[in-house]
Amino acid sequence: MIRINFTADDFVRVRFAPRPSPVPELHAALMMLAAPHEGLLFGRWRHRLLQTLPGAVVPLADLVPDGVAPAFLDVLGTTPDEGFALIRATRPELVRAGIEQVYVRRPAPPWIRALHGGDADAWRMLGRAQRAAYETVLAPVWPRVQDLHREEFTRHALAVAERGLGSALTHLAPGSRLRDGVWEWPQPGGPGLREVRLGGRGLILRPTFHWRRGPLVQDLPDRPVALAYPAARGLPLVADESGVRGEALAGVLGRTRLALLCSLDEARTTTELARRTGVSNATASAHASALRAAGLLTTTRTGRSVHHTRTALAELLLNGGAADG
Repeated sequence: MIRINFTADDFVRVRFAPRPSPVPELHAALMMLAAPHEGLLFGRWRHRLLQTLPGAVVPLADLVPDGVAPAFLDVLGTTPDEGFALIRATRPELVRAGIEQVYVRRPAPPWIRALHGGDADAWRMLGRAQRAAYETVLAPVWPRVQDLHREEFTRHALAVAERGLGSALTHLAPGSRLRDGVWEWPQPGGPGLREVRLGGRGLILRPTFHWRRGPLVQDLPDRPVALAYPAARGLPLVADESGVRGEALAGVLGRTRLALLCSLDEARTTTELARRTGVSNATASAHASALRAAGLLTTTRTGRSVHHTRTALAELLLNGGAADG
């Protein structure tokens, strides 16, 4: 069971994350990838990803030998680059403490020992692994994650307005209850009792769409506690129901460019594309330029803004030639 202890100040400092954070969502997906007990819903999703994961991702498994990641990986950020930069900026003593916590009973692999010592090559290996994992696992479905997050945000706001904060909180976690300032969240088969004391720091609620077990709590000193809960409709997310065609297009275009094209269901600015695909504005602009050169999108300027739209060729590619005949 998780018990989250509120003070009076904490109840006015509960907020819902306005947008999803790609790094925590990526970590949730990777944990589900290593959780074969969810075979019914996630079996095909897991099999497909394990067939396509590049070798650069393999070192990430060394950071979670027992399925629990070190605390220094618990960062937010609105883009992958921002999240990865926050991880890289972690104070060395916190990195060492996190690694020692997960390797308390076993010897660490050489590159983990190098990371523990602050080795630059080890950090570069971690960065490559994280980016390769994002491109393979999350980038193809990031627009869908953003859409689901907006739906969940709206659902929670309406619940607060209609029934109050207490009822809205317990609605997020079926079986939970709020009494005497303590939100109790049962975890059948979980690791036992965990007490979380907000102490006036407040609480940030974040839905996650790849995690189906109990809540994931980020409790760092002098920061609001962040609680990621499994959203009700968080089933395996796929970028393209046709599977084979989606993988083929990703192989030709790259997963981020495919995600960018899929995001252009209507005309969007470069900033909007960056937000929907989880990359920086400069990266979105570079990908848009490459797609424009390939005849897959057009760009029009209105004042200071530019808007991108898919071309007919892009529509044919995404729809598998459904427009023929």
